[in-house]
Amino acid sequence: MIQIDSWEFIKGILSTMWTFWPVLAFVLAVLAIKLIFNKLELEFDNLKISRKFRKGEKWRSDRDLLYWLRGMNPSEFERYIADLFFRLGYNTQSVGKSHDGGVDVIAEKDGTKNYIQCKKFITSEVTVGAIRDFYGALADHLANGQGYFITTNKFTLEAKKFAEDKPIELIDGFRLIEYIRLAEKKNEDNGDRVKICPKCGGTLKERVGKYSKFYGCSNYPRCKYTESIK
Repeated sequence: MIQIDSWEFIKGILSTMWTFWPVLAFVLAVLAIKLIFNKLELEFDNLKISRKFRKGEKWRSDRDLLYWLRGMNPSEFERYIADLFFRLGYNTQSVGKSHDGGVDVIAEKDGTKNYIQCKKFITSEVTVGAIRDFYGALADHLANGQGYFITTNKFTLEAKKFAEDKPIELIDGFRLIEYIRLAEKKNEDNGDRVKICPKCGGTLKERVGKYSKFYGCSNYPRCKYTESIK
């Protein structure tokens, strides 16, 4: 029977671990750098996208604006819709795949939550199946709320029929343009004083703190950037 000295066995394991420790430390350092780089890249992209949302938006014709929206990728379009509803007076949060039921944006106003699904389509139409799935997933939430299904193209006749008696508003590409023009007018009436969050590209909104007023990011709590009001 072979007997193993427990202390020698432990020292052997520690010696082996020490041999591989530099490699493990290097791998962890690379992963940490990659995470930091990805976060900075995402924040830069968000800032760039948010600036692009407003750059020349009101100078485009309705048709050119629709083509511009269709040229976005799905993530850009979701963030654009979140920014649009914020300009319309909602507190918005872009949630994407982190939320159940295909919800891409949650927009809250006067204590009511509105659940938005975004479909950036070029030629495809939104079918009744997509609306049915959206309604089924949100049925429990819509008693005191509203659903919005927004697309850059249009809905089939069956989809429109299904949504007629449901608390879901269907917004096709041309109706979306109307929302955008309304947001432009609202900002012009407010002096067009829109401030951009330098950290994530969200919109800064005036808030009241314990001691004074300040600007807070519309993407709070995901982004906790604040700016004092002088």
